[in-house]
Amino acid sequence: MAWNPSPKVAAARDFGKKFGYDKVIIIGVNEAKETYEIVSYGETKKKCSEAQKTGEEIHEMIQNAEIVF
Repeated sequence: MAWNPSPKVAAARDFGKKFGYDKVIIIGVNEAKETYEIVSYGETKKKCSEAQKTGEEIHEMIQNAEIVF
């Protein structure tokens, strides 16, 4: 598995390790700027890919107004 040095991914990885999750998806929202970001982490390469796919699906749902903040 490739190591991702991103501080945002590190935060997701830390959350997973601290609370016992092997996949983590974080949605950060800034209402004032009307922006959001999705960060994903998976403990293995396979789980990382699965978490990323879930993050992409959530992004699509946000874009289609199926999820609204």
